[in-house]
Amino acid sequence: MIVLGIDPGLSMAGWGVVYKGNTDKYSCLGYGCIKTYPKDCLADRLKFLFYQTHEIIEKYKPEVVAMEQIFFLKGSNVIATIGQARGALISAVVTKNLPLFEYNPRSIKIALTGYGSADKHQMQHMVKTFLGLKEIPKPDDAADAVAMAICHLNTNKLQSKL
Repeated sequence: MIVLGIDPGLSMAGWGVVYKGNTDKYSCLGYGCIKTYPKDCLADRLKFLFYQTHEIIEKYKPEVVAMEQIFFLKGSNVIATIGQARGALISAVVTKNLPLFEYNPRSIKIALTGYGSADKHQMQHMVKTFLGLKEIPKPDDAADAVAMAICHLNTNKLQSKL
């Protein structure tokens, strides 16, 4: 299964594509960030997120998409911009007829570390370990997106056994 993980954001949206076949081995097919520029108007930034997500989907052909849910302890202006970015990203996913799964931060941490209060360093270390990478994916938004893809693969694996 090929999973596209997305860490939504307006200035920078992380993405990561992870493959897992019939074995327990995970492979990272690619990762990065979609960066928008504050000098551009909001509509152009959202359009850029939409089309860049389409290009990633076309290139990697994921079967499903995993995205982080909004974490509400942030300021209301941050929530609004993330919500708008999520809307553009979700629109790109659904127009490609891909299933979308959303995970809260605690679920992602549990799926990777077994501990719902894991810190960023622990999460990044597990991403590196799961994928057998020499280095942690950079920037952090890309590492978070890869973590979401791994979360879905681990969660999907558990659900299929039940």
